[in-house]
Amino acid sequence: MASILITGGRVLSPEDNLDGALDVRIEDGVIREIGPNLAGGADETLDASSCVVAPGFIDIHVHFREPGGEASETLETGLAAAVAGGFTAVATMPNTKPVIDQPELVAAQIEKARSLGLARVFPVAAVSMGSQGESLTDFAALVAAGAVAFSDDGRPVKTAGLLRRALKQSRELGVPISEHCEDASLTAGGVINEGPVAAKLGVRGIPNSSEDVCVARGLVMAEATGGHLHVAHLSTAGALDMVRQAKRRGLRVTCEVAPHHFALTEEAVLKYGANAKMNPPLRSAADVEAIRAGIADGTVDAIATDHAPHAAELKAKPLDGGAPFGIIGLETALGLALSELVHTGLISLWHMISLFSANPARIINQPLGRIRIGGAADLTLFNPDFEWTYRVAEGRSKSRNSPFDGRTFRGAVTATIVAGNIVYRR
Repeated sequence: MASILITGGRVLSPEDNLDGALDVRIEDGVIREIGPNLAGGADETLDASSCVVAPGFIDIHVHFREPGGEASETLETGLAAAVAGGFTAVATMPNTKPVIDQPELVAAQIEKARSLGLARVFPVAAVSMGSQGESLTDFAALVAAGAVAFSDDGRPVKTAGLLRRALKQSRELGVPISEHCEDASLTAGGVINEGPVAAKLGVRGIPNSSEDVCVARGLVMAEATGGHLHVAHLSTAGALDMVRQAKRRGLRVTCEVAPHHFALTEEAVLKYGANAKMNPPLRSAADVEAIRAGIADGTVDAIATDHAPHAAELKAKPLDGGAPFGIIGLETALGLALSELVHTGLISLWHMISLFSANPARIINQPLGRIRIGGAADLTLFNPDFEWTYRVAEGRSKSRNSPFDGRTFRGAVTATIVAGNIVYRR
């Protein structure tokens, strides 16, 4: 394995209290030396001038569609998009065809990802068999195969009783339940956020209460069991405040926010149509401001893309006539975080890097998200001031469903290193 010497960059690793002009030497997939002006040769010297050298970014919520949805994305195209976005590891959701509810399916996904040699893959397994909400999967066997969390994402865990049992079992195994918080009795037939835009377009809305009531249920169950509840793609002011209060009471709860939920409001649907249709939907300006405040005050633990690719012919369907929920997000996540959060002064670069690296690693209990001697050489290099324009047609994802096509960002990935291999260069 080639050795790499990274020179001239600003090494920034919050978990290791590192922030300075330092070089990094990598050998055999491991960080061997960190210090100023390192001497000695390497197989390759990587000039990181004007760049931040950060711990490898980890996205704990992606949909790669394989198996069963390869027309929209494959493991290979999804991972190519991931490394182009600076992600060295991703946690894949289980709502594939078939659902990831068997140990052999978990193992197969990990093995295929390893053979592709791009980003690491940490599968999230289904809470219930077929995600149907009737009986729990074999949590112990799935964790032994490599699952890092459990979710019936795409829908919530069907009943409070099943969620209670799931939290108890997952607590014993030290893994979280990642909950898609939505009450189907409130969202059925809903297309976008319930509000003035839905009224203007004459479509049924999805109320904030659908998310809020499900978050409340999850928090009650987390308190009753001591299990780790992770709230996926949180989008409402009410849900955020409940999580904030639960943390103050000492509950084991974490949450993630997707870039589109801090960057866009429901108004985007008027411009982008189905490419701004996702679940949970884009919310009101007041919700967006609350989410931003939750990021700033530390209530939000991680930024996760909820990368949800769909083939062009699917997204071409009418907004209220079959167009599926979801957008791609891996290649725009860093640009959005820098442009919307850091360069506006809302949070520091230090804080942003924690949201992309150490915090996600902690949620899924992996020894990553750090820059330390002897640690895995997973690194994300980015220029925080480089201006570029995103062209969705040039993206690495197999799908093109993004509302950010043509947007100019300040901040770009320059290189992604996984286990000591440079897997992406700008």
